[in-house]
Amino acid sequence: MNFRQLHAGPDLLQIANVWDAGSAVLVQALGVPALATTSAGLAWALGYADGNALPIDEHAAALRRIARVARVPLSADSEAGYSDDPATVADNVMRLVEAGAVGINLEDGAGLPALLCRKLEAIKAATTRAGVDLFVNARCDVWLRNLAPGRAVEEVLLRARDYAAAGADGLFAAGVTAPADIEALVSGQPLPLNVMARSALPDLDTLRRLGVRRISAGSAIAEAAWGRAQRAAAGFLATGGGADVYDGAAPYPQINAALAAASAHQG
Repeated sequence: MNFRQLHAGPDLLQIANVWDAGSAVLVQALGVPALATTSAGLAWALGYADGNALPIDEHAAALRRIARVARVPLSADSEAGYSDDPATVADNVMRLVEAGAVGINLEDGAGLPALLCRKLEAIKAATTRAGVDLFVNARCDVWLRNLAPGRAVEEVLLRARDYAAAGADGLFAAGVTAPADIEALVSGQPLPLNVMARSALPDLDTLRRLGVRRISAGSAIAEAAWGRAQRAAAGFLATGGGADVYDGAAPYPQINAALAAASAHQG
């Protein structure tokens, strides 16, 4: 099943976002139908802050390394496209396509919705010229940035309709958690709905019942790995070992065997 088809069901598409080739091998071993990157985790792994600071050359190179081990469709979080110029955004996205992406996320952030529409149109024109079927997930940051207090659903629905008309294939309402809001987003616009993991988000069965098509971990898994590694380093510096270093750690043979298998598959 290709990446576009995974958004049509029959099951909810769960995306445990990865940030490098090693994390992709780890997640892929769990039997997932697709991989997708977290822009934050990928930027952090390369020594950059999240927020459109990652040079496109480094992003494309990192994605190529992930694609080398990927056995399932791979989507890339392209943030806001690393430019306000739609033509440049389209060029940047095509760099990610050439590196192995079959889907992208593209966010509106704090910018005007009309700008994201122009970016979407430029991307669709570029993929059409190249004969590429790219699933473009439009990320709407109204909830994340509290851009429309008291009227978030209405604002997202207005944006979703414009994004769909501009060529978006999916709507990522990052930060929405209330079941009534989720239900309104599913029924009030034409695109398959993607939500982001949050402690207040309903359980998977409820999300399925509400009609959500995709749930993403976002940067949560990368944050967990970062926190675990920092605690382990602090424990080592304090005691030279102990529970902070070893508890919950994956065994060396298990990690090495997984990467060896991934490399052998390439051969």
